Amino acid sequence: MTDQPVSARVQPFFDPATFTISYVLFEREGGACAIVDSVLDYDPKSGRTATHSADRLIDFVRAHGLTVQWLLETHAHADHLSAAPYLQKALGGTIAIGSAIRTVQGVFKKVFNLEPGFALDGSQFGHLFEPDEVFHVGALRLRAMHVPGHTPADMAYVLEDEGGTAQLAFVGDTLFMPDVGSARCDFPGGDAHQLYRSVERLLALPSATRLFMCHDYPPDGRAPAWETTVAEQRRANIHLHAGVDEAGFVAMRQARDATLAMPVLILPAIQVNIRAGAMPPAEANGVRYLKIPVDVL
Repeated sequence: MTDQPVSARVQPFFDPATFTISYVLFEREGGACAIVDSVLDYDPKSGRTATHSADRLIDFVRAHGLTVQWLLETHAHADHLSAAPYLQKALGGTIAIGSAIRTVQGVFKKVFNLEPGFALDGSQFGHLFEPDEVFHVGALRLRAMHVPGHTPADMAYVLEDEGGTAQLAFVGDTLFMPDVGSARCDFPGGDAHQLYRSVERLLALPSATRLFMCHDYPPDGRAPAWETTVAEQRRANIHLHAGVDEAGFVAMRQARDATLAMPVLILPAIQVNIRAGAMPPAEANGVRYLKIPVDVL
């Protein structure tokens, strides 16, 4: 085997409605690719879905002659619905997430009182990554790093050379851009202690490792951004820069989380995303329904 080609390319797609960045990772024109954290447009006022965001990904993949190998989810998102099934129908590929999604499914099956037949084994997904499992996108070598804390099932997907040296990573909802900080930990199953340790693992990667965020909530006056480096996060992350200890971070994170409102789309998003982006089964009238639990979250 030769070293990882340096030609790995990352194409971002920013969704301003949910502040989500989706990515297409590929090695070359006409080669294999992976799509990371896709977005299905959803209007919470009407309950209607649309595919404008996902169609941008489809157009890019087709324009560059790419073959979709993986549809990767970094976790079961609470702020947007996944478009993975729609993309899979159009482009193929295997929908994948970390194996700890089973824990998240167990929590939210109870919260939403889901149908008895809803499986808690992750079988809705085409593949469940175990911690540090190595997989490939064409000739590109990636490692699935388990980074719990925001949720129990968060994964970072780390592109490595064949010697195992990290080149770049899709970090999901662990870190944000340095001037925004870190992800909340107050969802069911979240844990600020775990998040601190997960980020420590990410920031132990080589200083030049490129880090790609899943979201950006830019302060006033800054345009949306989504790429930084391990070195920049160590130097300037407002929550987790070098020198911040676990106790200090946990105290800050818990105090901050206590002030935050729930994401607008958390109730529809979680119900869909623990099903690998599928909608709930249709009821007797042929309509699919999303539940709104009252006074639970």
